[in-house]
Amino acid sequence: MRRFVVALSAVGVLAAAPCMAQSTVKLPQPGFNLFSVSQDVEIGRRSAVEAEKQLRLLNDRNTNVYLNRIVTRLAAYTPGAKYSYQIKAVNAAEVNAFALPGGPMYVNRGLLETARSEAELAGVLAHEMSHVALRHGTHQASKAYLAQSGLGILGGLLGKSAGTSNVVNAIGGAGLNVMFLKFSRDDEYQADLVGAQIMARAGYDPLAMASLFELLRSQQTTNPGKVEQFLSDHPSSADREARIRTQAASLGGGKTAVIGGFEGIRSRLRGLPAAGSQQVVAQSSVSPAPDTLVDGQVVPRLDPPSSRFLRFEQPGGLFAIDYPDNWTAYPSGLAVSMAPEGGVITRSDGRQVLLSGVIVNHYAPFAGAQDRWRGNVQRSYVPFEDRTTPPAALQDATDDLVSTILSSNPYLSAEAGPARPERIDAAPGFSVHLSGLSPVTGEEERVTLHTRGLPDGHVVYALFTFPGRGYDAMQPTFSRMLRTLVVNDEAAHRVAATNVNPKR
Repeated sequence: MRRFVVALSAVGVLAAAPCMAQSTVKLPQPGFNLFSVSQDVEIGRRSAVEAEKQLRLLNDRNTNVYLNRIVTRLAAYTPGAKYSYQIKAVNAAEVNAFALPGGPMYVNRGLLETARSEAELAGVLAHEMSHVALRHGTHQASKAYLAQSGLGILGGLLGKSAGTSNVVNAIGGAGLNVMFLKFSRDDEYQADLVGAQIMARAGYDPLAMASLFELLRSQQTTNPGKVEQFLSDHPSSADREARIRTQAASLGGGKTAVIGGFEGIRSRLRGLPAAGSQQVVAQSSVSPAPDTLVDGQVVPRLDPPSSRFLRFEQPGGLFAIDYPDNWTAYPSGLAVSMAPEGGVITRSDGRQVLLSGVIVNHYAPFAGAQDRWRGNVQRSYVPFEDRTTPPAALQDATDDLVSTILSSNPYLSAEAGPARPERIDAAPGFSVHLSGLSPVTGEEERVTLHTRGLPDGHVVYALFTFPGRGYDAMQPTFSRMLRTLVVNDEAAHRVAATNVNPKR
């Protein structure tokens, strides 16, 4: 993962609080910048969306709460505009951290596992927040745009043509922009200087920043892959250690007041599966959908599914299935719906609608399934009776279930061609793809239905639904869930079976 840095407005020099030690070193000020504070926020928002398309967030609430407590303490002492800094942990093994305009921050799990104390962790976070306060990211972007556009822009000729989008697009767009990724040696020294000041004012010993750099330098030979990116983005660690120690002496560093809980978080992380390389994670991460307005309410964008799964067991023992641990399971009788935050909404009429997620349920086919298919809901879908694929009972049941889904969701159409035979939990099954323009969101909705036969002709089905723009990225998660589905053929499933209906 490359370092991603930000722009945050800062005016004037850092002034130490009266009760804090004063530094004799003159602190740097932000340089030339074409962007306003509000434009920094917009760039940060857009960049965060792009960044999270390539990041697999750890999605561990305890870890994120702890990190945000540290950031909140540090943010009280950052120079310039006071933004709402928010930080998330990334499930990547490399040692790294980065920040975006307006306050979004990210820290790799590798850094959390490498740092030996809260103060060392706070040192890296203070350094990244200093890049924000000094606006190094948009300062570099401004210089790049100036080089492309000429000195005329300094004469008041910007006009409408030099809005946020035009300037950012001219230098390569938001997201993982090289202007926000790499800083000069002087920029890094400045961030160290301001970061040490922030640490001291927040109650952390700035010498901890130097001790972490010393540790990373020692790991350069023993574990180069883990620290390579961090060291490639920063000046010599040995040089920085000396500078920070000098600065710490002038700040009167020593005793550290910590938030507390560092060892507990490290112990929690050790209990999780090992984090992979960020390069691998980026290839499998899910692109979150944008905010959507549904029935007068804002549906938040969907976070990528967690790589850690929980086990849901139907209370009657009919089936069990795994689902991402950042989703919520909504059991009801023989059924369960599983969805991410924002995947289920309650409309103004009180009805709940599943926009994104998975339904697993039992289904008892109606009598006369094929006649009802032919007479009422003719589609391009090829019914099983026109083919010879066994078993016949499962064919009929799947036909009837597809017919019922199409009847209760008329905006959906089944994919042309035959359903696909497959094996689910070592038993015969079929899959059918459906899609249509959702009347709830106004966007394409894609659905895949999987049926697994029971000995009496009934089925257990799994229905996967997601907005079309993110469906392909969700396929690895859906496939993993389907592989974990286990059905108990002997479990009771006839009670109120005829009342179970896949209307959504």
